[in-house]
Amino acid sequence: MKFTAQQIAGILEGDIVGNPDVEVSKLSKIEEGTEGSLTFLANPKYTSYIYTTKASITIVNKSFEPKNDIETTLIKVEDAYKSFSQLLEYYNSVKNNKVGIEQPSFIAESATYKDNIYIGAFTYIGANVKIGENVKIYPNVYIGDNVTIDDGTVIFAGAKVYSDTIIGKSCVINSGVVLGADGFGFTPNENGEYIKVPQTGNVVLEDFVDIGAATTIDRATLGSTIIRRGVKLDNQIQIAHNVDIGKNTVIAAQTGVAGSTKIGENCIIGGQVGIAGHLTIGNGVRVQAQSGIGKNVKDNETLQGSPSFNYGDWNKSYVYFKNLPKIVKNISEIEKKIDGNS
Repeated sequence: MKFTAQQIAGILEGDIVGNPDVEVSKLSKIEEGTEGSLTFLANPKYTSYIYTTKASITIVNKSFEPKNDIETTLIKVEDAYKSFSQLLEYYNSVKNNKVGIEQPSFIAESATYKDNIYIGAFTYIGANVKIGENVKIYPNVYIGDNVTIDDGTVIFAGAKVYSDTIIGKSCVINSGVVLGADGFGFTPNENGEYIKVPQTGNVVLEDFVDIGAATTIDRATLGSTIIRRGVKLDNQIQIAHNVDIGKNTVIAAQTGVAGSTKIGENCIIGGQVGIAGHLTIGNGVRVQAQSGIGKNVKDNETLQGSPSFNYGDWNKSYVYFKNLPKIVKNISEIEKKIDGNS
């Protein structure tokens, strides 16, 4: 796909300085720009590159005034970074604007779908599935019985959506995601053998939820595992049965959340965090990477460590952790002096 500077300026409501008819067909970093590419300048650290870049078009802030000659055509906007992000979103929407039903694919007779959908080859759509408008389901996706998928949601290749799952509007489900697999529910019998507890609930994703590649979200034992509006989950995250994650919370890769834990709104949880089951995590909580959460957390706390504790206290304690050999040596010397004087 090719876009002219005039077209891009129209999308971004920007002003052109240079050739309005120059065309671009790819994106680049400003320091790696080549002819036919589009880039942007937002960080002042990269200003020197605008005088040497070979990119055909560069998006800049309106306040930018070149001090030397430049070859690239400028598009001036209020916020170059936001405008470039907006353009990326537009580019993706055009690039991924597939429609129609590819074959071979299977769609149960009782399944229903609305206009402008895309269903890729080798996809399976089970009984009583309801699919909204502008939904895109890429090849090799499995959709189990009684699943609901609302308008504008995208499910990328190879995802598995088990029966009774409910997916809201404008969600993004990346490749390898599994929604609604059985929770880890087993109970020992008199012989010490573990017997499976039936997992009869479902998974609910509210609107504008993003799920990263290879993340798994287990169905509830009873009721629902709920991922609320605006939640963003990174790749390779495990969410256990009956977990409830509050609005606009973000969780980084390789984090695991055990069963029946409630996480509040607007939390930020780093990578490789472990959260035990049946806990309540408050709103606005921040958890540093590789921390272990084993008890309830109040609103707006910042935690680090395993087991985790207050971030400020952790930093102070770390000064002593790394000096422990020296501290022990000093104590030993003091004890020897005391013993020598006794």
